[in-house]
Parts: sequence; structure tokens; C-alpha cells
Amino acid sequence: MSLRLEMLQVARLARSLLGDEACSLVEAYVRSQQNPDGGFRDREGISDLYYTSFAIDALSALQVDLPQDSLASFLDSKLADSSELDFVHLCCLARSFSALTKPPSPALLAPVFEGIERYRTDDGGYNQSDEDETGSAYACFLAYGAYADHRLALPDPDGVARCLDSLSVAGGAWANDVELPIPNIPATAAAVTLCRNLRQPIPAETAGWILNSWHPSGGFLPFPGAPMPDLLSTAVALHALDGLQAGFAERKDAMLDFVDSLWTAAGGFHGTWDEEEFDIEYTYYGLLALGHLAL
Repeated sequence: MSLRLEMLQVARLARSLLGDEACSLVEAYVRSQQNPDGGFRDREGISDLYYTSFAIDALSALQVDLPQDSLASFLDSKLADSSELDFVHLCCLARSFSALTKPPSPALLAPVFEGIERYRTDDGGYNQSDEDETGSAYACFLAYGAYADHRLALPDPDGVARCLDSLSVAGGAWANDVELPIPNIPATAAAVTLCRNLRQPIPAETAGWILNSWHPSGGFLPFPGAPMPDLLSTAVALHALDGLQAGFAERKDAMLDFVDSLWTAAGGFHGTWDEEEFDIEYTYYGLLALGHLAL
């Protein structure tokens, strides 16, 4: 299944908690971040495929129309220069194209997927750096998503499964890479989603490990001993728990308070309590978290 659509099915439920007025503020904020070239701004104001992919998903979660023509123009310009893109931006380009009403054919997108395959690692996974010999959970997640969003089969899924197995750590969690084998929520959530889609076994302890990363203030810590919870970790932890069918009803009110504490009347969400800025990426994660808490 498309990982993008899987998340959007839930993120769309955020409307029921936000209400019409807040949804309008979010929509206005996201649309205000589009540049004249059709792309959406990063924190420096430059059109960026990474932020554009989150803008597309935020607007889709709000169930409002995408600026199809301007987006298509921006994405087409990036497709023409796809040989200059790194791994993350290649995956974001594929993800963004899948949201258009008339996405390019697989033949036209072939250079994008050929570029993604250049980041395949010897252990069967993918890595966002072309200098690493072993894969990362994050890169495997992005690569699988790029193929699945276009209903294409992932090449050598067994290789990705082997890579994920090498990243598993005691207690049912995953590290992002073998160089820094520290269990963390983003890598574990990515691995859970991939294992579900690849029909790979998931340790019985995984749900408990994720729940143990919850902080009494309402959010999830990104890794054991982290100074504070953050919105990205909270959103993906909730997504993983939902995929594992693990309940958290008794903590839902505290989780809602945590997400609400990161909301701004300007229509966006902060990533953590100590960040003064907010952006499109965290705004999407705010919608995803609220969607899970609306269930």
C-alpha cells in the first residue's frame, strides 16, 4: 500500500479535532508558503522538494484543492534536472508527483527511480548518503514509499528486510544505522511500517518499547534520555502504535494537550517547546498526530 495514502487516511481525521476555523488557518498558512515557481518554501524561503511534499500532504489532509498547475510546473522543472538531486529529494519528487491528478508515466519517472537505486547499499538497503556501505531505516522507508506511491514493486524487498534486521536492537526497537546503534522512535516507527508492508515479523516487545518512550508531559521522546518530547516523534509513534493495534486511550488527553501546546494561531505547529519557528513539515506532523488522536 502507498505509505503516503496510509498516513493521509488518518491525517484527514484531524479536521474533526481542529474545527473549521483552525483548519482554515492551517490552509492559509500552508498556501502562504508557496513561491511563484510553484514550490513551497524551506525555512530560508527557498523552494524545496522536501517541504513541497509536506505541503502537498498537509493540504491533502485538510481535503482542499491542490494548486495542480503550479505544482506540476515546479515538479516538471525538477524532473528535468533529476540527475542533480540527492536521494531524499529524489524520493520527495516521486512522492509529490503521485499526488497530482495526472502524474507522469513510469517511463517518464524512470530517471528518478534509477537515481534512487544508485543509493542501494551492499546489505540490501538504502542510505541517503552515497558514501555509506550499509543502509538506514529512514532511507529504506523513503525508497519503499517512492515505489509504493506509484504502485511499483520495490526491487529486492528481501534485501530491505535484511537491512532492517541488521538494525534491530534488544527490546523490540530499531536504530537508524549500524554506525550509531541507538534505538530511537523515528527509526522504530519506520521499521514497523516497513515490516507490516513487507510482511516481516515484528517483535512482541515493540509496542511496549514505543509506549515506554512516552513522556508524562504528553509527547514521545525521540530516544531514551532525550531532554524533551517532540512532535515528529509523537506523530510517528502514534502511527506505529496504530499499525500494531496497541492502545493508548488512557494517555490520549495528555497527548492532545501536548500537540495543542505546539499549535500557533498563525496556522502552524512547532516541532518542540524550545523552537521559536514553525514550518510546513511539523504542521503536517501535527495533523497526523491529531488524526490518530481523533480515532
